[in-house]
Amino acid sequence: MRENTRAQRSVGFLLGLVDEETAVRVRARTGLPEPETPAQARGRVTRAWTWARGLEASVALWIMENDDPQLNALVWRYIPTDSGLRRAIARGVPFAAGRVDPLPVDVTLPGQEPEIPESYVRHGLVGALREVTTVHQGRAAASMVLTRADWATVGAADRERPLPGYARWALNVRPDCPPSVRAGFGTHAKFTHRLRQAGVFESAADYVASEGPAIRVLEVLSMGRLLFPARLKEAEDALRPLVDEHLGDREDAWAVLVQLAETFHGNTPELIVTAGAVA
Repeated sequence: MRENTRAQRSVGFLLGLVDEETAVRVRARTGLPEPETPAQARGRVTRAWTWARGLEASVALWIMENDDPQLNALVWRYIPTDSGLRRAIARGVPFAAGRVDPLPVDVTLPGQEPEIPESYVRHGLVGALREVTTVHQGRAAASMVLTRADWATVGAADRERPLPGYARWALNVRPDCPPSVRAGFGTHAKFTHRLRQAGVFESAADYVASEGPAIRVLEVLSMGRLLFPARLKEAEDALRPLVDEHLGDREDAWAVLVQLAETFHGNTPELIVTAGAVA
């Protein structure tokens, strides 16, 4: 069976937000295939992901929240510059809520733990962060913050005496930085911009409204039931009102959506609204 195109997978995800009767009629009108089976979806995950180049940091974290060693080994390949998440995967750090026991590390993990910074060896966690004077040093020191206890220690240290700016920046753009710790770093517009550049989102609903192209976001979401099921409902709830209002049961609007999806440069809400308006 041939694999669905990116546009078909993306529109198919949105079609899953309407009732089955409407979905059947739209598929008949547009030629969209039936939804992927779980086996097909798993097969697509095990192959190279066309959308995974430069995987957004928060998406990588959401996948890691499954605490699945095989998925973690796959994520490793697409976060080459995120030493913190890579170190966490290599050490079996759990990310699922409430879990404290370390995870087994998949035997196929294609790499080793990033180098431990010398400043950490000499000064410890907080000491290494306080020694930071460059971006590189900040990233290296921040990569040693792994557990919930580490984050609590860092937050307390910053409240006691603010950490250097580069250290704060490196910690702030870690997708696993707890909201309470991030809030202590302030709400400067530069921080918000850097979070977006780093692919860090407060929630799946925030990700839905992120910059285009929409097809990339929708293709990621189309794998959500397999890769980040705990986060998917929030994304679906954010999109469902837009789908109901601008597409609904209008077969012509869905047909336009299929035609636009591959080349549309705006974000996902803009794609949905535009398809409805054009139709």
